[in-house]
Amino acid sequence: MNHRIIFDTDSAVFNDDAAALAMLLPHQDQINILGITVVAGNHTVAQGTEHMLHLLEVTGATHLPLYLGAEAPLLNTPRLAAKQEAEFGPITFKGAFDAKPDLCPPHGGHFATVRPQTTGAVQFIINTLEHYPNEVTIVALGPMTNLAMAFLARPDLASTVKQLVFMGGNVRVPGNTTRSAEFNIWFDPEAAAAVLRSTIPHVVMFGLDITNQAPIKQDLFNRIVTADTPLTRLMLHDLAPRFTSQPDAYYYAWDCITAAWLIDPSIVTAVERLPLTVETEFGPTYGATRVTSSAARNVRLVDVMLGLDVDKFYAMYENLLKKSNVCGPIATNAFSFAPQPPDKGTTE
Repeated sequence: MNHRIIFDTDSAVFNDDAAALAMLLPHQDQINILGITVVAGNHTVAQGTEHMLHLLEVTGATHLPLYLGAEAPLLNTPRLAAKQEAEFGPITFKGAFDAKPDLCPPHGGHFATVRPQTTGAVQFIINTLEHYPNEVTIVALGPMTNLAMAFLARPDLASTVKQLVFMGGNVRVPGNTTRSAEFNIWFDPEAAAAVLRSTIPHVVMFGLDITNQAPIKQDLFNRIVTADTPLTRLMLHDLAPRFTSQPDAYYYAWDCITAAWLIDPSIVTAVERLPLTVETEFGPTYGATRVTSSAARNVRLVDVMLGLDVDKFYAMYENLLKKSNVCGPIATNAFSFAPQPPDKGTTE
């Protein structure tokens, strides 16, 4: 399977949007990344951009253009999140809503020399779909605000998308941000609802039902970082502190499973086409993805990935992240680590 893709991300620290991109980079004969678009989610757009630019520098992929996207959800706000938490119970992670005002250098201790494009992400999406009708796979690994804004501006272009592949949502397991909702959908439910109402012909969902099946534990992590490469040094710096303090800890590689499927679809062992809606009414289930009647309004049939060949995924994850040279020469200042506290957020 060959793909032209737009990589839409709310990049944070190395895991897991950045790791997903790093997995795709060695497969440029199969996966043609047309551009990276950043959206607010795990971090603000400004902070997420610095993390992603640093990864491009580390991997020698600075030829990939990066575009700045939506800095806030369509309707959700920190104030609304606080109200939801006060009335209906804990929200485990609020991402950019809890962001500090200062822009910090990524974990290398410096800002990358490569900078974003001057064109905005929404305009880039529009331009790209016009240029490659019926050829572009949009890979959405964060909230769908950029996509919703593009299709609200140009609803005619949704039908020209080859397919949308997104990480987000949950159908048969609990949420990870509230009891009902997964973070990417919860952060901007209105955007997700708008995109699923659009005329995109084929939609694929990697929700918590499948991504929770492959937690990364210390033994696998240790095997990967024993390969001393710029990429594994970044991985070690970002993720090792959690194992130092708690040896039985683990983390999820949510977006990496999405990337692995783009490389080898056989890693998915079970899929169901289900009618989905997104809950946009404020309340305890705000941001939940719901399986509903196929005859209901605003329902979208989505290929929901439910089963994973865990061993095959682990092998791919390990092999791709241990590659010593992903795309080309590494920038000379890409690794000058300054001591920093680990990022303690839960990211997707």
